[in-house]
Amino acid sequence: MFTSVLMIEKPLSSVDVDFVTTLHGEENVTFIVLMQPRGDQADALLRAIDDVAFGELREAGREGEEPEGAAARGPAELALAHSLAALKAAGREATGLVVENHPLDHLKSVVEQSAADEVIVLTEPHYVEEFFHRDWASRARHKVGVPVLKLFAHGAEDDSAEGRAEGAGGAGRSE
Repeated sequence: MFTSVLMIEKPLSSVDVDFVTTLHGEENVTFIVLMQPRGDQADALLRAIDDVAFGELREAGREGEEPEGAAARGPAELALAHSLAALKAAGREATGLVVENHPLDHLKSVVEQSAADEVIVLTEPHYVEEFFHRDWASRARHKVGVPVLKLFAHGAEDDSAEGRAEGAGGAGRSE
């Protein structure tokens, strides 16, 4: 049995689920999902800079509208429940929890306790943090003692595009 610890910041899309569940071919993979709610004001600033870098100016202006801290706990629990259900629907064993404080310390603990084989960090691109190696994947590589794979998350729009491609006879995989 292969164990992957999956760090996420938003619900898994069907494209994400398909991707992570097929990374190891037919090998039986168990997932431990760690979901982190939205962060503090410093995180909001970094997200806004990333939005500007992507040319998504409207999104940059909306960063302040996103729930943070205690207000983000409920949406994070729903996102985790959705993600676990999606992984289970894909035939995988999956457990998880919401991690609010010190996610990388918690990650190290989960990797050690579960004897995980790898960590998958599945997030939206965070150019500022990645440039300075302050993103989860870069920091985790120095802490956990197992391979860390950094993947970019797909959004809900990728799910609908996949459905359109499948309906049109396309391959249905948008990678």
